[in-house]
Amino acid sequence: MESIDTASEFAHETIDKIADAAKETFGEKGERLSDAEQKMINDLREFIHDNPITSVGIAVATGFILSRLLVNR
Repeated sequence: MESIDTASEFAHETIDKIADAAKETFGEKGERLSDAEQKMINDLREFIHDNPITSVGIAVATGFILSRLLVNR
């Protein structure tokens, strides 16, 4: 029975180490993704502020294209 307990303990420790490594890896990637998202939003706001007429034109064209794609289905 002692070997089963030892194997079980080893398995639990291994799983805990893998879970900790995954949390650390995904946590860092999540932070980078959040930072990239925030930068993209800031860049978009700046573009819209600097080019309001172009922004409205892009929005209208995108809406038109999407409506044509969705109505034809």
